[in-house]
Amino acid sequence: MIDFSTQYMGLPLSGPIVVSSTPISESIDNVRRLEDAGASAIVLTSLFEEQLELESKALDEDLSRGTESFAESLGYLPDLSDYRMTHEVYLDHLRRAKEAVNIPILASLNGATTGGWIRYATDVEQAGADAIELNTYALATDRSQTSAEIELQLLDLVAAVTSAVKIPVSVKLSQSFTSVPHLVARLEDVGARGVVLFNRFYQPDFDIETLEVRPTLHFSTPSELLPRLHWAAILYGHLKLDLAISGGVHSAEDVLKGIMAGAGVTMMASAIHIHGIEHIARVLADMRYWLEKREYTSLWETRGCLSRRSVPDTSPFDRGNYIKTLSSYSLRQTVAAF
Repeated sequence: MIDFSTQYMGLPLSGPIVVSSTPISESIDNVRRLEDAGASAIVLTSLFEEQLELESKALDEDLSRGTESFAESLGYLPDLSDYRMTHEVYLDHLRRAKEAVNIPILASLNGATTGGWIRYATDVEQAGADAIELNTYALATDRSQTSAEIELQLLDLVAAVTSAVKIPVSVKLSQSFTSVPHLVARLEDVGARGVVLFNRFYQPDFDIETLEVRPTLHFSTPSELLPRLHWAAILYGHLKLDLAISGGVHSAEDVLKGIMAGAGVTMMASAIHIHGIEHIARVLADMRYWLEKREYTSLWETRGCLSRRSVPDTSPFDRGNYIKTLSSYSLRQTVAAF
């Protein structure tokens, strides 16, 4: 029997598949089914910074006063009804999820500024969360804001949260940072126990008939996995914090690649929406077959075997890959022409 056990941020886990933040976990029945299917931990849906701000009585009064003169001011922030859970409902759901299963339950806080995060981080800790995932999503749309300022804002946020709670904190990063290794090292310095690679960049679409800009949501595809493997393989072995891969994890092959790159866990959401909760069990069965066929006894034996520090030729992780890829493509095209 293959040993799938692993760990993430010091939490012992029964396997490598963690359910990423998804509306599926808003049902306690689904939480139980996810555990039965083989999920080793569940990240609950996110509690949004904007949601917490809208719950503030003072802000609510300000918005009401503003709409007396400018009705369009309500459009500046999302309608609270768009969110599924208020703060208190979220905490109650967290408590019930913890009671329903034996696997770790992680709370997800989605924001970009320090604000009231310390209060809400301590609230989810008291409610029983085993860890917190800071789902950061900040976009530079102001030309006066520098990349250094955005990074410092993130580091201040993480430092504030990690100093306020005792449970481990992970950071779900955007892949748009210039120097991922440097930033991750600094996140470790301020107390992060894990980093999730990466947050997906949801981009709006343009409706040319109504001349409107509309939000769009598409499930991930396995092709999105490549940059996550790349950075996990570069980071592995150079930091003490744990790595998780999220985005593009759909199959047993995807999970195995993630572990071989150096991740402690892989996170799955889109594949569950597409194939159903039972898909987790099928992926684990496929992994077991692959490992047994090659006479492995545990998944841990494969961890980091394809990381940058483990392979004899590191050029695929550096500029050499860029040159080789373009050169080989040009060569194929030339041969095909003859």
